[in-house]
Amino acid sequence: MSNQETKPLLPAANPSTWLGVMGGGQLGRMFAQAAQAMGYKVAVLEPSADCPAGQLAERLVEAGYTDAAGLDALASQCAAVTTEFENVPAASLSRLAQSVFVAPNAHGVSVAQDRIAEKSFFVACAGKSGVMPAPHKVIASNEDVDAIPGDLLPGILKTVRMGYDGKGQVRVRTREDVRAAFEAMGRVTCLLEKMLPLAYEVSVLTARGHDGASVVYPIAENVHRDGILFTTTVPGPNVSADCARKAQDAARAIVAELGYVGVLCIEFFVLADGSLVVNEMAPRPHNSGHYTIDACVTSQFAQQVRAMARLPLGDCRQHSPSVMLNILGDAWFDGDSNVVREPAWDQVLALPGANLHLYGKDDPRRGRKMGHVTFVAPTLAEARRSFEQACAILGIAA
Repeated sequence: MSNQETKPLLPAANPSTWLGVMGGGQLGRMFAQAAQAMGYKVAVLEPSADCPAGQLAERLVEAGYTDAAGLDALASQCAAVTTEFENVPAASLSRLAQSVFVAPNAHGVSVAQDRIAEKSFFVACAGKSGVMPAPHKVIASNEDVDAIPGDLLPGILKTVRMGYDGKGQVRVRTREDVRAAFEAMGRVTCLLEKMLPLAYEVSVLTARGHDGASVVYPIAENVHRDGILFTTTVPGPNVSADCARKAQDAARAIVAELGYVGVLCIEFFVLADGSLVVNEMAPRPHNSGHYTIDACVTSQFAQQVRAMARLPLGDCRQHSPSVMLNILGDAWFDGDSNVVREPAWDQVLALPGANLHLYGKDDPRRGRKMGHVTFVAPTLAEARRSFEQACAILGIAA
């Protein structure tokens, strides 16, 4: 089946169609659950044998993301392939696209993988999206450091590739800070972004089908700790109707300009004056969209299945206010103790509206994403109350 064919991959009560996933993490696991519920079989390509997605998939292709034999095995098994990990090499997606439908395609993923390409893309489509990224400058040499404009500092120095969950980022206040951080990062090409007066961060989850139709989920308000997402609240308590409209319109323009198929998450900064700045995008379902499993008609993972199977996109209405809490490995430890013990899930699940999702990881480590809990309720205040009680049970500062 070529990448240009448009025949839908229809689900069946007796699974006959295979969908492939590049990456075996928790996003692949939740994708597999959604795909299997709709009548598909799932094959996962991942170098680690005991991976969250591989525990559930009907087939695990144990291979690296650039392994030709592994890629060919996935392509021969599946009618369509997606990715759950934005750092899957774009060249591998291009190879798969020679024989199967790939969503998102290599172009969309490659733009999101490279901060320079991503910022250039945001600037190029600002006329349509109505938003710009933060002022920035490429840092690839000592001469680039010397040429930093004074008004670009303080800022954040970010590696151009492979940064996520706060990795590959350093806050810098002076030119000498930039020089030291650039050296510490091994002099890899970086991007210096000006720090702006941030009020809060939102993410916009959107999906675009093969036919060009798109949907946008309600705006999610995020809180990060140590560079890792802590909570997502929807509807965002600080998000005005005007801000929501601007962010959703920008997301529709960006996903269309990219020619994207699948679920795309775009993060925006809302500044102190209420203006909107586009930060980055993730070419896959996103941690901030996990609330959709329990609070929306169609989850982000079911939406990804629909897009890659070239089916009509689902209804993205939110039926319940929600607060999503990331569960890190820290919850398995008391204070500074190194003794591992299981959190009191029975107490958490006794709370109204609590929905627990564990990712099948058997090695709790501090800072490692182990699961999430989404609290849904008739009102946001009630959902927030259950969230705060769960934090007390798990020893997490709310």
